[in-house]
Amino acid sequence: MPPRIIIPYRRIITPAIRYSSTAAASSSTPASNPPRPLTQKEHDFLEAALRVNQAGELGANLIYEGQYAVFKRDAKLKPLIRHMWDQEVHHLKKFDELIAKHRVRPTAMRPLWNIAGYALGVGTALLGPKAAMACTEAVETEIGGHYNNQLRVLLDMVKDDPDLLKNGEIKELVDTIRQFRDDELEHLDTAVEHDAQKAEGYEVLHNLIRGGCKAAIFVSERV
Repeated sequence: MPPRIIIPYRRIITPAIRYSSTAAASSSTPASNPPRPLTQKEHDFLEAALRVNQAGELGANLIYEGQYAVFKRDAKLKPLIRHMWDQEVHHLKKFDELIAKHRVRPTAMRPLWNIAGYALGVGTALLGPKAAMACTEAVETEIGGHYNNQLRVLLDMVKDDPDLLKNGEIKELVDTIRQFRDDELEHLDTAVEHDAQKAEGYEVLHNLIRGGCKAAIFVSERV
């Protein structure tokens, strides 16, 4: 079978004018109105998204922690793994904050994901650098796609009420997911650049890990 071709996602990435206090007061505009309360459907989606995203970032943290434990003496891989891990630490911290802010119940599967994530990180690292990168590619492919799906649902949900994207819970979630999706796809690109697709048994490893991620996403949204 020819190697899988990954098309990397890329991020598409005023002077201040000083007024006198009188001019500023006369030209000031009223503050924008707060967004309307969320519907039950929107609230349910917000809860499920925060629950599963926190679980996913927890799993990613533990995968990189496990890989780092194996590669911490490797001069080439240590800083690479550490960089990706640091970004995942930031992601998890943000979703922990949002879970607390919105009083969302975390997934009940967290103890299992703790074990599975770390074991996957250590296990693939012990198979070698290419297998570790194949793990990263598979996980980040699934997470990047998952975040894109969430963005499509959110933007479709508010298409008739664009004010929800100006401030409030939906705007914060959309902005957070966009930023974190780009980070995850950067990790995917990094894995491909470091020979993920040349790992022994790549197709089997890739498909098994992606299948596990899909199952974890499905369960964490609901339990």
